Amino acid sequence: MKIRKLLLTGLYMLAAVAASAQNNIAEEVAWVVGDQPIWKSEIEEQYNNMQYEKISLNGDPYCIIPERLAIEKLYLHQAELDTVKVPDASVLAEVDARMNFYVNQLGSKEKVEEYFRKSMPEMRESMTDMVRNNYRIRMVQQSLTKNIKATPSDVRKYFDKLPVDSVPFVPTQVEVQILTLNPVVPRQEVEDVKARLRDFAEQVNTGKREFSTLAILYSEDKESALRGGEIGFMGRGHLDPEYAAVAFNLNDPKKVSKIVESQYGYHIIQLIEKRGDRINTRHILLRPKVSANDLTDAVNRLDSLRRDMVDNKKFTFEEAVAVVSQDKDTRNNRGIMVNQQTGTPRFEMSALPQEVAKVVNTMEPGDVSMPFVMIDPKLNREVVAIVKLTNRVAAHKANISDDYQTIKDMYENSLREEVLKNWLEKKIADTYVRIEDGWRNCEFEHKGWIKSDANK
Repeated sequence: MKIRKLLLTGLYMLAAVAASAQNNIAEEVAWVVGDQPIWKSEIEEQYNNMQYEKISLNGDPYCIIPERLAIEKLYLHQAELDTVKVPDASVLAEVDARMNFYVNQLGSKEKVEEYFRKSMPEMRESMTDMVRNNYRIRMVQQSLTKNIKATPSDVRKYFDKLPVDSVPFVPTQVEVQILTLNPVVPRQEVEDVKARLRDFAEQVNTGKREFSTLAILYSEDKESALRGGEIGFMGRGHLDPEYAAVAFNLNDPKKVSKIVESQYGYHIIQLIEKRGDRINTRHILLRPKVSANDLTDAVNRLDSLRRDMVDNKKFTFEEAVAVVSQDKDTRNNRGIMVNQQTGTPRFEMSALPQEVAKVVNTMEPGDVSMPFVMIDPKLNREVVAIVKLTNRVAAHKANISDDYQTIKDMYENSLREEVLKNWLEKKIADTYVRIEDGWRNCEFEHKGWIKSDANK
């Protein structure tokens, strides 16, 4: 075992020397975890990125960062053992968002390259690896903690034992019902959109233009447009039903689909590749535009509906939702908005759509708002809405009766942390780790990194 470790360390040193000779820089191995080195340059790069993003560390960055990198390597090794795969579309979407953030913050691609001392393609490549690794790590963590479930009795016992200063402060929360109306789009606007899409399809089918080029220039799905309209491999259940029905029937990657109407607008689709029950496609999305007059008509319609509901008592909010509302997610649920992060109807004000939060802020429980225009976050288009505030819970110290879900989440998170901590420390104990001189004088978060002399 000692001979193998010495040979491994020698290989890392040779790799460092080779890298130094090639790049004319002094590269240095800081840690070795299993058969993976952690380079000083990796640590410096992460530190620089954290400084740019104004992320502070509670301690010495030259202790904290290499330990985090070592932990990542342990999780990624487990991901290899478990054959963890990450959807390409999810990775590409996050990389695009991060790259766009840097460009928006610094002002141009050239300034981004100057700041990070890398070309945009180099940044995209390294960021893609980082984002994919982050996804794989989370998937391993989810697998390790998937069986954690807390009973009501467990939650009560946990809460009873919490020190007073550990009981969380819960911000103001509200419960809201919503009724939405999609403004009528003129038929001519729909026909104009379809005509544009037919023209795009003809250009591709006759070889005049590339589908990806048209998607970059014209598609209103901005995330996929950056990738030439590509949405990545997805199963039928992850796609809009109308889109999936057409996409899965495509067989010729050189041809373009007929026009598809979905809840998001109108599409044309091009097949890239099929893999079993998953498919990768490109699309161009166009949305018919709503005019100011259409919005005004929808506002007037909801205003009349509200008068019949509130002033004339002809029907309840819930009855109106069932008949009139065009929001698919809430129409069959009496209009109740559900917080996707918690699975409950309670929202902190910051978690609501901005327009809804602004209206709800001045309402009392039982009030029904005046009609207002908002951007539907799912469809990314203007709709007209009215909301009813059903409950407001003032900011307070958490208690078991009002905040059971919050406390349950705290308890389950503490169980997850304990499971992951125990797994990591066992993994550390079972893995060859070498920390070079100059990197060892640290108070690490986890035990066992520095091995006894007998194991070096």
